[in-house]
Amino acid sequence: MRFLPTGLEGAWVVQLQPHKDERGFFARTFCAEEFAAHGLVKTFVQCNTSWNPRSGTVRGLHYQLSPSSEVKLVRCIAGAIFDVIVDLRPASPTYLQSYSAELTADNRSALYIPEMFAHGFQTLADDTEVFYQMSEFYAPQLGRGLRYDDPKLGINWPLSVASISTQDVSWPLL
Repeated sequence: MRFLPTGLEGAWVVQLQPHKDERGFFARTFCAEEFAAHGLVKTFVQCNTSWNPRSGTVRGLHYQLSPSSEVKLVRCIAGAIFDVIVDLRPASPTYLQSYSAELTADNRSALYIPEMFAHGFQTLADDTEVFYQMSEFYAPQLGRGLRYDDPKLGINWPLSVASISTQDVSWPLL
């Protein structure tokens, strides 16, 4: 795996390094030793998947408060997403700054998201599926969110919003 910095401390794009032959390829998507060598979480306790039938679907921007702040490793396994993270650590020099990446089934990249980062995405293709690994269990009472269209964040979503939850349009503005 290759770990590429995002410009937001602790957040990384993780690229596969496939071993190819006539059958196709084989690649590791996670290795506790390699993650630990980069100072990253090496244990995930929960995995989720999100299937989205329509292009333009927005999910997020979500995060969990302490003591259940979670690290996420997010990968698109079918279709494509515009993935966005926002640094919510008040003491961070990149506080309230965002980073976006296109994660696709073709590029097979993942985004490593530290604790206290909001995360969301917009589907860029129909029938998109996203696979998440989390370092903490889901704690609904500690779940929070940011509005996807908060002008203070200035996120330029690439498509018109085709579908979004009532909760995600109800988060307060900063």
